[in-house]
Amino acid sequence: METTPQTPTPLVAMVATPGMGHLIPLVELAKRLVSNHNLQVTLIIPNDGTPMDSSNQLLKTLPASISSILLPLISFHDLPEGTKIENRIALSVTRSMPALRDSLKVLTESTRLLAVVADLFATETFSVAEEFGLTPYLFFPTNAMVLSLIFHLPKLDETYLCEYRDIPEPIKLPGCFPVHGRDFPSSVQDRNDMAYKRIVHRAKQYRQPAGIIVNSFVDLEPGAFEALMRGEPGLPPIYPVGPVVKTGSRLIEPTDESGCVHWLDNQPSGSVIFVCFGSGGTLSQEQLNEVAFGLEMSGQRFIWVVRIPDEKAANAAYFGFQTRDPLEFLPDGFLDRTRGLGLVVRRWAPQIEVLRHVSTGGFVTHCGWNSTLEGIVNGVPLIAWPLYAEQRMNAVLVADDLKIGIRVKGNENGLVGREEIVEYAKRLIEGEEGKMIRERMRQVKEAASRALSKDGSSANSLAKLVEIWKSKDKKC
Repeated sequence: METTPQTPTPLVAMVATPGMGHLIPLVELAKRLVSNHNLQVTLIIPNDGTPMDSSNQLLKTLPASISSILLPLISFHDLPEGTKIENRIALSVTRSMPALRDSLKVLTESTRLLAVVADLFATETFSVAEEFGLTPYLFFPTNAMVLSLIFHLPKLDETYLCEYRDIPEPIKLPGCFPVHGRDFPSSVQDRNDMAYKRIVHRAKQYRQPAGIIVNSFVDLEPGAFEALMRGEPGLPPIYPVGPVVKTGSRLIEPTDESGCVHWLDNQPSGSVIFVCFGSGGTLSQEQLNEVAFGLEMSGQRFIWVVRIPDEKAANAAYFGFQTRDPLEFLPDGFLDRTRGLGLVVRRWAPQIEVLRHVSTGGFVTHCGWNSTLEGIVNGVPLIAWPLYAEQRMNAVLVADDLKIGIRVKGNENGLVGREEIVEYAKRLIEGEEGKMIRERMRQVKEAASRALSKDGSSANSLAKLVEIWKSKDKKC
């Protein structure tokens, strides 16, 4: 008896860019495509020589239906010291193009490849995908307000001659809360830098893909999505699919060596402030001291993830190696004085488990979009402390528009003093303002849950996109 050859499962290729903040949401999106839509996914990852331990650990946890291709190592020895992170990320894609083309060629010859989804810095992938008759899509891992800015950047570039931070009035993007130029992403704050020229060029490339998948949801930014989806002609279709977030930290670190969860188990409900500036965020030594003294003076319970300070860059840990013990840089006697009140951990904590815990009542965050969404999904009010990238715009959305957090304000040198830190902590945990923020966050958490439910807006948006992919496959 003859058997009919089994038709291979259709596959989507996803092109990531360096950094866990870029890889994690793509992985989580891949999981949804596999579990909810019967697809396979191949992740294509450039290798710029930075530590891959966390990435490799994450990739090892994935099911067989999600495979990965690590592209050959590329060199950055020719780049001058101090090259902006955005330039380095973009070059990691540019210099990996020949290897990426070879990988796509193999996939097209050996699988039912439906589409190519590129991360926001990997726009060069569009033309390569089209070489093989593939439909390119963009995955935009942050929010609709930032996407709106990128689309309008070429026009702003023609309208203003000065630096955006020097524009006195806030800029009104369609459907968005007004935002000052000083809160624009760090990549556009120096119009003479190559990073700015790249992003203006990329803004024009964002009109090329067949669609843009956005890690946000309609009820979070109704005005921005309305403008993007029904406003200016010529924009690609927009697919809000968020919040796309991790469901657990222990997929990366299987054990909680920091003891965070056990420590939280012994604290009162809603009493602990979680302080974490992401995988790449770093403070200066002076700012680290102010955080330490502020937490101590506040009298509030806390968990603080400490990294080695850096005087040059707020994102020094993004590509860097940190070999010294971060606790060496804390003020003398701080650990002894706060013993029992707080828990200080080195470099990493199981963030999802901490935010999910009933004892956690606030989250001091750098406002990276992954962390912001994790706070929203778990209903934890935020203290927004942006450091780099688009985080200042995220902070505007969080504090001024959505009102689910408090934004810190630094002095003329950008330093946030210990007295201010005491004030923010007490306002969030003890004050009437904190009660209002918690109620507002509860509503936003429920909206996020609805968006991801079976008939929710984000679930339907992703299902619509998958149906488009599969319908094109049937016509082939």
